[in-house]
Amino acid sequence: MSEQKKERENIIIKRTFDGVEYDVPFIKGNPGKTREEMDAMRAAGIPTGMGFSYCGKLNPRTYEAGPGVKCMQDQSIYMRDGTRIYADVYLPSDSTEKVPAILCWGPFGKRPAEGMDDWKLMGVPPKTVSEMAKFEAADPGYWCRNGYAIVNADPPGIGNSEGNVNLWGTDDAKNGCDTVEWIAKQEWCNGKVTLFGNSGVCMSHWKIAAEQPPHLACIAAWEGIGDLYRESFFCGGVPNPDYEEGIINTCANKTYMENTIAMIHKYPLMNEYWEDKIVKWEKIRIPAYVTCGWVHHHLRGSVEGFRRIRSPKKWLRAHREFEWPDSYNPENLEDLKRFYDRYCKDINNGWEFTPKVRLQVMDAYDYDYTGYGYRRENEFPLKRTQYKKLYLDAETMGASYEPFEKEAEVTYDPKTETTEFKFKVPEETEITGFMKLHLNIECRGHDNMDLFPWVLKYGEDGEYVPIRCMGAEYRGAWGFARGSHRELDPKYSSDFQPVAAHRKNEPMEPGKVYPIDIEMYPHSRIWHKGEYIVIRLAGRFIKTEWFHDNNMNHQVDNGDGIHVIHTGGQYDSYLQIPVIPPKWKTSTYTYKG
Repeated sequence: MSEQKKERENIIIKRTFDGVEYDVPFIKGNPGKTREEMDAMRAAGIPTGMGFSYCGKLNPRTYEAGPGVKCMQDQSIYMRDGTRIYADVYLPSDSTEKVPAILCWGPFGKRPAEGMDDWKLMGVPPKTVSEMAKFEAADPGYWCRNGYAIVNADPPGIGNSEGNVNLWGTDDAKNGCDTVEWIAKQEWCNGKVTLFGNSGVCMSHWKIAAEQPPHLACIAAWEGIGDLYRESFFCGGVPNPDYEEGIINTCANKTYMENTIAMIHKYPLMNEYWEDKIVKWEKIRIPAYVTCGWVHHHLRGSVEGFRRIRSPKKWLRAHREFEWPDSYNPENLEDLKRFYDRYCKDINNGWEFTPKVRLQVMDAYDYDYTGYGYRRENEFPLKRTQYKKLYLDAETMGASYEPFEKEAEVTYDPKTETTEFKFKVPEETEITGFMKLHLNIECRGHDNMDLFPWVLKYGEDGEYVPIRCMGAEYRGAWGFARGSHRELDPKYSSDFQPVAAHRKNEPMEPGKVYPIDIEMYPHSRIWHKGEYIVIRLAGRFIKTEWFHDNNMNHQVDNGDGIHVIHTGGQYDSYLQIPVIPPKWKTSTYTYKG
């Protein structure tokens, strides 16, 4: 593969991305623990953490894995470059019919339950998912009994598989593509393969689908980032390496793993290396069932995937649940089974009657405006969206649909303070789609300012109204921005979705005011008459009881500066909101639809 240079538990591999060569560091991996080693650690009172670092001994065999399910363990699969990987293949044991296969590809290990005392997923009742399941992937205990094979594969470098670990780039996708084609040729397969997985597994699957393997019949994409630079490693241009560091340190890898953390520090701007980790959406043309959670950090990638893939057969289900309980909810599994049956078994089951878009519109706490169901739509963003601007006023810290003539400013210390603008809603207002925050900013005492905006809901009594998910409070819609990365990318940007280019760093001059457009993640929520839309600005990511906040350790660059927001007059700072009118109205009546 290329020239390598060893240096303290690191090697450098020369790799080419879009014609440009880069020295990519690969770090010596955590080889993983056997069950015996984990048991010994537990006996000594040493925490073992999650089961991703479990690595069972290589043991090719066929055995009865569960009622009606047999497993061909540690099957050898060869990649195009000769690298051998291992996969566990689960099949219906009571049938000789050829079946379609669901490939689950990702770096978290193919049998993590074996390394844990109690196999569980957050928000999922115990024993809902069998111990045969790969983390964030399809459960053989359900799918094999419904006429599908499950292939849990360890990509190169993971577990006992040969090679080095390439994280979420084209090399990883090509290996996944080779595995799809291997599966299709097996005597037990009907020639049709699909993909299922959420979060990190889905991230790999998006890339595999873009490689267009001939026997990939469809894809179910559950909560997957599609642009690692913008959505994870550099949110708004602000470095956020800790989340990825946890993955690198936890996954079982006996060889070397791509050191994306080192690349974050080495290349803080968008380049060919980071572009290789953006999904080529236009190349995905197979039927797709996409889900997105309004409270999930994978939200942007999921919505971008649905919008940008070129498949004429694509469906979106947008919900308020978190990824794991949504993935294994029996109603959702039955829904997904109809999709798979249609495109993997050619069963004419009426799947095409399924609405192209299904939305849960959130309200307060556990309550949704749409009740416990979904509202049917035809597209996203919705065609009937009416974009309105809420102009901000730093004098009153309020907002209005009409611009303010008088110039004003508000300051806050980004290290210790926040500031917020409040708008009292004059009538029931549904916000569904993309918000855009346009600010006029100045930093006094530094050449950059990092911004963390949130759009919150307060009640008529002035009390904060959260969203609740998995028993914890979630705030609302969010965004990120680095003042020195204010240039937009014309390839991706639109009036309702400004996308930062991140190709150059433009320090802010002292005393100068800069306009900046900030992309907010998609949202769907109702504000009732008299409630408040609150725009909160901070110079740091403020953590709450929401469990994912613990992993968001953004490395902010505010120095000793003071943030200044200018409004009014020539400074037209505003929040643009996507207001959704009722589908129908007769006389004084409106209908949710």
